[in-house]
Amino acid sequence: MAGWNADTAAGPLGATVTLVEGSSFCISLPNGDIFPEHPHGAFFLDTRILSGWRLTVNGQAIEPLAAETKEPYRALLAGRIPRADGYADSPLIVERLREVGAGIQEQVTVRNYSVEPAECLMRVEVEADFADLFEVKEARIQRRWKETREVEGDTLSIRSVWQDIRKGILVQAPGAEVTPEGLAYRVTVAPHGQWSTVLTVVPSSEAASPPPPSFVHTDSEGLSPRDLRRKEWVEKIPELHMTNRSIERTLRRSYDDLGALRIEDPNHPERVVVAAGAPWFMTLFGRDSLWASIMATAVDPSLALGTLQTLADRQGSVVDPMSEEEPGKILHEVRLDVSSGLSLGGKSVYYGSVDATPLFVIVIGVISRWGFAPDTIAALLPHADRALEWMADYGDKDGDGFVEYQRLNPQGLINQGWKDSWDGINFANGKMAEGPIALCEVQAYVYDAYMARSWLAYDAGDVTFAAELAEKAAQFKKRFNEQFWMPDRGYYAVALDGKKRQVDACASNMGHCLWHGIVDEDKAPLVVERLMSPEMFSGWGIRTLASDMGAYNPASYHNGSVWPHDNAIIQAGLLRYGFVAEAQRISTALLEAADYSDGRLPELFCGFSREQFAEPVPYPTACSPQAWAATTPIQLVTSLMGYDAHVSRGGVWLDPVIPESYGDLHITNAPMAGGRITIDIANSVPIVQNLPDGMVFHQGHRPWMAELVEQEGLRRKA
Repeated sequence: MAGWNADTAAGPLGATVTLVEGSSFCISLPNGDIFPEHPHGAFFLDTRILSGWRLTVNGQAIEPLAAETKEPYRALLAGRIPRADGYADSPLIVERLREVGAGIQEQVTVRNYSVEPAECLMRVEVEADFADLFEVKEARIQRRWKETREVEGDTLSIRSVWQDIRKGILVQAPGAEVTPEGLAYRVTVAPHGQWSTVLTVVPSSEAASPPPPSFVHTDSEGLSPRDLRRKEWVEKIPELHMTNRSIERTLRRSYDDLGALRIEDPNHPERVVVAAGAPWFMTLFGRDSLWASIMATAVDPSLALGTLQTLADRQGSVVDPMSEEEPGKILHEVRLDVSSGLSLGGKSVYYGSVDATPLFVIVIGVISRWGFAPDTIAALLPHADRALEWMADYGDKDGDGFVEYQRLNPQGLINQGWKDSWDGINFANGKMAEGPIALCEVQAYVYDAYMARSWLAYDAGDVTFAAELAEKAAQFKKRFNEQFWMPDRGYYAVALDGKKRQVDACASNMGHCLWHGIVDEDKAPLVVERLMSPEMFSGWGIRTLASDMGAYNPASYHNGSVWPHDNAIIQAGLLRYGFVAEAQRISTALLEAADYSDGRLPELFCGFSREQFAEPVPYPTACSPQAWAATTPIQLVTSLMGYDAHVSRGGVWLDPVIPESYGDLHITNAPMAGGRITIDIANSVPIVQNLPDGMVFHQGHRPWMAELVEQEGLRRKA
């Protein structure tokens, strides 16, 4: 198989409603129905526990009217019951208030707007195929479970066995006529009256007794577990107000989605990490979770710490070609309950990612700057050093000093950078590159990892090791600029292929190099000129591949589409090198794009130009919500604020370049060094209040690691 990504998807989800909470999610039609032949269902621990959930009234399916997501985990779906006599308007309206958690709970209400009583026979058909998430995504259900159904009072139990694996669900329907096929209610709804019931579906692996209630029905007296979890999240994150209400809505939507995508390490419930995205990536991903936690640092730095600690526990220790595990390597993804062998590498943990390992070291540097306790950082340093050893011993496939990838088995990913579709890396003429492949942005991450570890060593008093790494980083940067720069093109090669040829496609990857500081000052203007050219900038953001390249396709996954997180990284890099107007242009384009999807940026959208289509063109199988897309608006605004910290140096920095159209910004409850600060920015003039003792506000940019290394003369000491 090509590798688990968009290339092997079941196809467009179409008009659906997706609800998400932690690692659980539910996908249905806008009327609330779930069909097993579509990529629908309620999923728990990577298993589709509910594959069919179809509601009819008097034999009629519900005609959808509205579907409104109240919270990421709850939606109100409204529809009407078609009349049997052929008249257009129906007096019977059905509302389904659905909440997802460990299963789903649904309050069904039938309203009668007629002057006559309405006799209603409501039926719900229930199916549970316990398909692996991969089977559903790839539209190839391989396993057939041996199913038994039992009715006990108003509860339907469905239990299935495949080989030695047992799974089950309990469907609880108070007051219903329950049969093995489903449940039914025979009710009379009074004129201008209503009737309501609550249905619950929860996973259960034991046949004995029902598990403790997973849901508390929301009413005026109490909150559901999801509401309580969200309330705790809202209380700990910053509260934001902006003059521009559209951008404020987008940022608040990002906060909500980020909160819903939080999952816990089963072995350490106190550690919270970010799942990559719904519907297919509701689990820990090395690269995705690290990037999302970097971009969310200003909102909740603890997400980065939880991600690092969880990844450190699963850091590679052996050589395993199937899972692509290697000593010191950081994983690509974890699957929660995979039993079908369809996962990458055929195991629950897959390590085929070339960039997660250097990013891991970078993020340790980030949380160190944001003030976590020295002993917390010290516990992670051995893992950082093992990651550096992997970069030298296993990441450098051919001994040339750069970090490359080449998959080790046919069930892994062909491409193992963030553009991990099978055709994601190619030459300008459209020919695909062959490995081992050294991506330009991965070298930027490696450089930044050396710089971060150098400063961590200096902070810990190990000046010799700090100087050694600083010199290594400097030499690495020099060699990168010599071997990846294409002077005749005026931009960096996207990669070096297995024969050390420059892969000459003009791609967005080089924009990442700006943020990490590996780009030579004299080359930056040419890189920016190419990134902002009509071939690269669509009007909604920078394309993954220029429109004059041979492999360009605006409706592809990685060869011409626009990815919000990719643009957020590039925008931060533009600001690092002083290209303010260009950074503002990208920020505004993306935030305007969010307006066309109710304030939520999707994983990606098509790369058609804004002149051709006045609205962003959706990519059919894009995840939404998705972690690094959710954190993109946060990163965009944080970068424009110039907001950063280095607690061990006692500083908070702001250097605002916020466009006038964004208006004023007021933030309270922002986490900083164990305290909570208030930030006001009016006309790009910042004011900071309630700084913790020992912290000083500086207007300007926070010194980069490279600048600190130079200030301390670490290279000279080497």
